[in-house]
Amino acid sequence: MMKTTSRVPRANVLGVGVGAINLAQATQLILEAVRQNRKGYVAVTGVHGVSEAQTDIEFRRILNSAFLNTPDGMPLCWVGRFQGFKAMDRVYGPDLMLELCAASTDGSVRHFLYGGEPGVAEALRSSLESRFPGLCVCGTHSPPFRPLNHEEEADLVRQMERLQPDIFWVGLSTPKQERFMAAYVEKLPVRIMIGVGAAFDMHSGRVRQAPYWMQRSGLEWFFRLTQEPGRLWKRYLVNNPLFVARILAQFTGLKRYSVVD
Repeated sequence: MMKTTSRVPRANVLGVGVGAINLAQATQLILEAVRQNRKGYVAVTGVHGVSEAQTDIEFRRILNSAFLNTPDGMPLCWVGRFQGFKAMDRVYGPDLMLELCAASTDGSVRHFLYGGEPGVAEALRSSLESRFPGLCVCGTHSPPFRPLNHEEEADLVRQMERLQPDIFWVGLSTPKQERFMAAYVEKLPVRIMIGVGAAFDMHSGRVRQAPYWMQRSGLEWFFRLTQEPGRLWKRYLVNNPLFVARILAQFTGLKRYSVVD
């Protein structure tokens, strides 16, 4: 299997090509890729990821080389709609996980959960299997908070060779999870890797989700900031205003951004 990228239209968000798709389309594309034995990774990208890509050219390349780079936040959808992609809608990581699990309760898709603090992936497995009877979660692993050493990498490869998962869920937070997927998509015998970050904590019950109206109005960042101010203050109080300023510069032509894979 060779790594592939999808051919969906993309909005240009500060030089990051974000798929002009919605949740149903993303779910269908991923399931089709699994059935066709295709290989690649899915970056579920919001303002934080786009902002990280402004000062890290390699990270921007990782996002633009994804099989799918989905709009995780409403601001990205608003930018895409302004560029003419009227049907573009949020593909929220936690929602994408639930949709793909709901669509594979016949056991035809093998899921593997990689990430979270010790015990989180197992708690997530129990939650998903209870919610979706018939779902096949073939394994879980909570990795160390550092790059894998040679022995750990070899163990992971052997585990994947034995389990042969179709969808390899990664919950390491951005940009760590995207770097991991880009580095391991060819090393591991898996089909589609999907980085969903906080979905591990949310669906395992460790972290509360924002109310639906906050998710749809672009205010989820405020809810998450109140939940984890020490960890997230810089991401939201520094990156968000910078994102707005950069988007204004892009829209007014003061600065040009090109999407380069």
